Amino acid sequence: MPLESRLRSAWRVLLSHYVANGVSGALGLLLISTLIHLWLGAAAASAATVGVIVAIPPDVPAPRRGKLLHMLPAPLLALPLFLVVQRLHDQPWLLGLLIVPASFLAFLAMAWGKRGAPVAIAAVLALVFSMAVPAPAEGEGWRAALITTFHFGLGALLYLPWGVLTNRLLNGRYRVQIIADLMLSLAALMRLQALQFTPVLALGERANPLMGALLLRQATLADQLQSARDIVLEAPSSARQQQLAGMLLCALELRDHLVASALDLEQLRRQPEQAEALALLRTELLAQADALESLADALLWARRPEPGVRPRPVLGALHEPAQAGFSPARLARGLYYRIGHIHDEVGQLVALARGETAPDLALVRVYWQMFVSSTGWGWKPFMGLWRWRAAPLRHAIRAALAIGVGYALSRLLPWHEHAYWIVLTIIVVLRGSLAQTLERRNERVAGTLLGCVIASALLAAGLPLWALLACVTLAQAVAHSFTLRRYLFTAVAATVLGLVQAHLLGAGGSAGFVLLERIVDTLIGAGVAWAFAYVLPSWERQQVPTLVARTLAAQVRHAREALGLGQLQAVDNHPELAWRLARREAYDSLGALVQATARAWKEPRAVRPPLAPLERMQAHCYQLLAQLTAVKSMLLLRRGHLRSEDVQSPLAASAERLQALLTGAAPAAAPGLRLDDMPEEVSLPPLVEADLTPWLLRRLRLAEDLAQQLRSEAMAVVTPLRGE
Repeated sequence: MPLESRLRSAWRVLLSHYVANGVSGALGLLLISTLIHLWLGAAAASAATVGVIVAIPPDVPAPRRGKLLHMLPAPLLALPLFLVVQRLHDQPWLLGLLIVPASFLAFLAMAWGKRGAPVAIAAVLALVFSMAVPAPAEGEGWRAALITTFHFGLGALLYLPWGVLTNRLLNGRYRVQIIADLMLSLAALMRLQALQFTPVLALGERANPLMGALLLRQATLADQLQSARDIVLEAPSSARQQQLAGMLLCALELRDHLVASALDLEQLRRQPEQAEALALLRTELLAQADALESLADALLWARRPEPGVRPRPVLGALHEPAQAGFSPARLARGLYYRIGHIHDEVGQLVALARGETAPDLALVRVYWQMFVSSTGWGWKPFMGLWRWRAAPLRHAIRAALAIGVGYALSRLLPWHEHAYWIVLTIIVVLRGSLAQTLERRNERVAGTLLGCVIASALLAAGLPLWALLACVTLAQAVAHSFTLRRYLFTAVAATVLGLVQAHLLGAGGSAGFVLLERIVDTLIGAGVAWAFAYVLPSWERQQVPTLVARTLAAQVRHAREALGLGQLQAVDNHPELAWRLARREAYDSLGALVQATARAWKEPRAVRPPLAPLERMQAHCYQLLAQLTAVKSMLLLRRGHLRSEDVQSPLAASAERLQALLTGAAPAAAPGLRLDDMPEEVSLPPLVEADLTPWLLRRLRLAEDLAQQLRSEAMAVVTPLRGE
């Protein structure tokens, strides 16, 4: 990558919302630790710093409403755990017996998914750092424990208003940064899509070697879009907030057009005479990706974006011989129109960002009310946890046993005074799946080695207290910023943070011995976590039947709503709430299935689900979404070129047949024209835009073919797994 591109990428990271969040957390740590140091002294400040570190994990960019409730469970759960560990310092084996059930209870918070994971991590971090506090003098047990816990709780509770306040103050900036990050993700997806616009002979005989990467990118984008909805669509009252909300909704439509741009592509890639047309359209996609990246940079730097002046590609460059039916030339012209929709959406994004176009406030209101995640906790996830097959329950048991074994091993080592490091390594390496554990294991070991070198150099330098506090602050900023983005950076920073903080708590030793000890402890902890990944495992094959059923149900619902007849009678594109909800669930369910499949590839062969039909099913789900998206685009954007009396009956019949095919029922007989009897080559009017009815009928027929294949592949996946 050229130096200029590397610098641009580095600036995008530094100006991102996750780095801003990490910096705000680190500044809170520095401010609180400094105030308590001036008020109560160095020892109190060290314990309070631990409290702040424990309170920080749940502090992520979030809606303003419910922020305190989101952060409060972590310190409330951590405080009693910290106190009990303090009291049992002089009874190490009794402490070990406590750690196992305490870890189990903490990891039950994983039942709440992404919101619960930081709470679980914060609680077990309280256990670990409490172990790092030196044992009190004889006779000082309860008094020392209460004083240290008070300082710990003071730091944690003081951070809560800081987190709420900074989240509110940065809310406007978060909205901009999240939209910019979304633009960069769409540009990356667009570049990946553009790689497909190449003749097959140039890439080999495999039909679509990029489908797996596209599906993973789409799955990541689906998660990112929901996070963006939660913040950007929360009460957009000001003109700027409404502008950004309009950009988010425009990005959702752009995602749909990107999906539809893959239609007919495989046929065209096998036609040598269409190489020039594919090159033209590939150039257009790359140009639009450049425009999105420029828009993202302008948002990050708070500049007004440059106007979108690039015209649509010239339609006359796509020659159309006088042929009947859906010839390659006609398919290329149809693909041109879909790429043109992408061009229009990018232009709309730029116009919204420049303030030249007003957002659709009616649509914004619909999304604000219906598409933002709930901020409450609720008891339903916890009540549904008590099943032997429940993945969070099995992970809680697995993690508690691993932590207990790690603690027992640490007591047998010559340097058992630092037992917390093996336990800490197990906590951060052991994940809910084998694939995630393996990834964390490798990055944790590499990051710890580098972090140990850096921390040992800092401790050997004999830096003053203020300099060590500055190191802790910087390490906290990096660790929190990259937890979900690049864990290797987090592992390096967390190692520096842990070693320097342990030194400040009085649990340090000589720098050379600390380096060797931490490396050995990390290797032991990573090995224990790796071994326990096979204890009560939650293999993906156990989750796949449920995910497949959810995906099929979402496809059925999306097909029914996408082929609804209401849009034909509408005089405008009034928000179709049911269809938009169905569309979100279709993408989310497919994304969950794609991510589970990617994790299954790293599991032992004997426990993998049937991956070949599973991957084909995902590809066909993606293609079915593309076909139905193309139909919906015709109904929304070009219904003036459709004859209502000609398409109403086929739309209703196709909706019934798609539901019958996807649910496994006998295919319903379609009244009137049967789509599967319609020949591939039908007469088309001279101009493709004159009457789109034949194109719509073709999309419906292809959608039915895909639905039949999809159901067959779903059964090939689920049937061998039934009864497990």
